[in-house]
Amino acid sequence: MIKEFLMRQMLKRQLKDMPQDQQEQLIEMVTKNPDFFQKIALEIQEKTNGGMDQMAATMAVMKNHQSELQGLMKKDK
Repeated sequence: MIKEFLMRQMLKRQLKDMPQDQQEQLIEMVTKNPDFFQKIALEIQEKTNGGMDQMAATMAVMKNHQSELQGLMKKDK
């Protein structure tokens, strides 16, 4: 319970420039699937530790998980 609250607060700070409805959709996706998003974060970190730019690493990992992400977005609607 507390962990979820703290995660929501952290995400809100990170996404402060994003429209409110998109913020909520993304926060819901992350809180419902924390293991999946942890996996993505670790993959991005591995690529950046290997010398890849963070944006390029993020785009590469997101592209690899595109179908899973699209499925999660459809579930939340």
